[in-house]
Amino acid sequence: MDGKTGQVYNDVKKSVDDVINYVGKDIKLCIPLALGKPNLFVNEFYRRAKEDKTLSFQLILALPLEKPRGHTEIEKRFLKGISERVFDGVVELDCYRDFKDGKLPENVELFEFFNKAGANLNHEIAQQNHICSNYTHTARDALNFGVNVYGQMVSTRVVDGKRIYSMACNTDTSIYGIHLLKKEREKGRKVAVVAEVNENLPFMYGDALVPQDTWDILLQGEQFNYKLFGAPHDAVSAADHMIGINVSTLLRDGGTIQVGIGALGDAIVAGLQMRHDHNDIYNEMLENAGIKKRYGNLISKWGGTDVFKHGLYGSSEMFVAAFMHLYKSKILKRKVFESIPLMKLINNGELDADNIPSDIIDKLVQLKAVHSKIEEDDFNFLTEFGILKSGLKFQNGTIIDGGASFSVDMNDINAKTEIRKLLGKELLNGQVILGAFFLGPQSFYKWLNDMSEEERKVFGMSGVDKVNQLYGGEELRALQRKDGRFINTGMTATVLGAIASDQLQDGRVVSGIGGQYNFVAMAHALPDARLIMMIKSIKGSGKTLKSNIVFSYGHCSVPRHLRDIIITEYGIADVRGRPDKEVIAELINIADSRFQNELLDQAKKAKKIPVNYEIPEEYRNNTPEKIASTLKPYQEKGFFQPFPFGTDLNMEDIILGSSLKGLKALSAGDPGRMIRGVIAEMFRPVPKAAASYLERMELTRPKSGREKILRKLIVFALRNNNRL
Repeated sequence: MDGKTGQVYNDVKKSVDDVINYVGKDIKLCIPLALGKPNLFVNEFYRRAKEDKTLSFQLILALPLEKPRGHTEIEKRFLKGISERVFDGVVELDCYRDFKDGKLPENVELFEFFNKAGANLNHEIAQQNHICSNYTHTARDALNFGVNVYGQMVSTRVVDGKRIYSMACNTDTSIYGIHLLKKEREKGRKVAVVAEVNENLPFMYGDALVPQDTWDILLQGEQFNYKLFGAPHDAVSAADHMIGINVSTLLRDGGTIQVGIGALGDAIVAGLQMRHDHNDIYNEMLENAGIKKRYGNLISKWGGTDVFKHGLYGSSEMFVAAFMHLYKSKILKRKVFESIPLMKLINNGELDADNIPSDIIDKLVQLKAVHSKIEEDDFNFLTEFGILKSGLKFQNGTIIDGGASFSVDMNDINAKTEIRKLLGKELLNGQVILGAFFLGPQSFYKWLNDMSEEERKVFGMSGVDKVNQLYGGEELRALQRKDGRFINTGMTATVLGAIASDQLQDGRVVSGIGGQYNFVAMAHALPDARLIMMIKSIKGSGKTLKSNIVFSYGHCSVPRHLRDIIITEYGIADVRGRPDKEVIAELINIADSRFQNELLDQAKKAKKIPVNYEIPEEYRNNTPEKIASTLKPYQEKGFFQPFPFGTDLNMEDIILGSSLKGLKALSAGDPGRMIRGVIAEMFRPVPKAAASYLERMELTRPKSGREKILRKLIVFALRNNNRL
């Protein structure tokens, strides 16, 4: 600002003063999605706006991270202990808490382009202020909105005596967004770019590395090294696990995977680990579940059930903890390189990242990647990727190795033979993943921080415009993302293949579209790629039970002409390029059987399927009980557990949480049964086995009639969950 960049402050109040003095009192501040928010900087701006009503403060953000606090008294009591234990030391956005509570002053507004699924479904202002934008377009749209301040959290290291900075967890919109703001500054507009340096944040490489003068102000000091928000693992249900197993069969060894956060992401990774580490049991399970019989041809053509000899490459906007477990299992191990000729040789089986063949330079000459008479640029390319060993020099048209010199004329058979002595052993600077942002549990951050700097370099970070698109580097990105499987989640699918993922048909936004548009586009643009959309077949229970496979729906995120592969816990529907009658039949086959006949009747009435069509018998037993019986023998062997990768929760949290979740479902689906159950508890003594749970909920000694009823509710919830 005022011609100065890269200034290091340790005073957040001074940084806000300077921004206001330079930009003015009409502040439109944009901050990144999820983890990379400069919370202390934003909180100071909000404090200032509450004090000074002449300051207009608009905040544009996505996926704010909140400590869980619950809505009902039972939820609040349950979450209190977890929040104090798991989130102690985490700094939250004060303005977002007030926003949720309806307490923002008139001079402050919040706008979101993505939020936690369902969190703001009934929040009037959040619904009105939602900005519907594709992830790759958010930087552009924020600029159009009028953003004049950008803030983010970054990381830093001292390397070889020099301090360097990394965008770390949020290269996604930061790289391009800052570029756009600086272009605005060149036009004479006053803008500010601020970073909050948190040394707990894993320091990432690749495009995340940027110079200090990227930002106008860097806030650095011990007060900014607060605890990172850790997102605990969600419990993985039986239905989630079956979806994960179905997906796992469609990943081809040597291919590419994109996967998101949450229970379904963990289920996919658990399925892939089972395939790789326990292949015999995995294939037995596929046989017993009828998956091979039903989808054998599809699996053979597009996936596999063998171990991962070559491994997978991750190309995913979100670098999640699931990738950590794939890496540890030696599944995420296919390295890609920023070189078209190298990727061509690797994909053709002529080059292995771990073994450089003796004729590699001949092959590169044939591809015109290097000249037949090696020039200095060629030498730099060959050393950058480890094709020539380290320690060599290029001088006066020759390669120097210590005291020996080597001719660079590859037309000379002797020179060609001699230079083979200088070859490296393996390719360098490969990456096993390219992500745009990361978020996960505390164990994920620890794992990244504990890695050596060299190992961490294989996890690349870049802008979402590069990760989620082919544009600007189509040939290279297509080579890197071979056999791509772009896996995403939807809420509802119509029998004609349209999918709703981000909003309800009444217009209320559930989350936001995120990067789904781009996954769909890439899956259809790449000849060997597929889009895999995961849909849970049902929602609710009892009287509120509904099918997520429906005949029609008043909104779609993925139109039916872009349908591809749709998966539920009951199977796989390959519907790309198929006639409507076959699409309908395939999707009814993977619907819950309690809704199949109704869907078929609707399709017949609309004349979209032959009137004499009948659902094949083998698809008429799609029930939760069938899923449970299929998984039970494998659960007894340790597979398909609710938390396959551990959890920050303790066993008491898990049991109590699942019991309360069951109670909530019962109150919505069969309230009469719940009322009768609670009344029955009124005439029973409190079981000793419930004591620790009641203590956890601070209900051991009720102080009022209300607390006595709450205590009985807890006991009934435990009994209903077979815990008493």
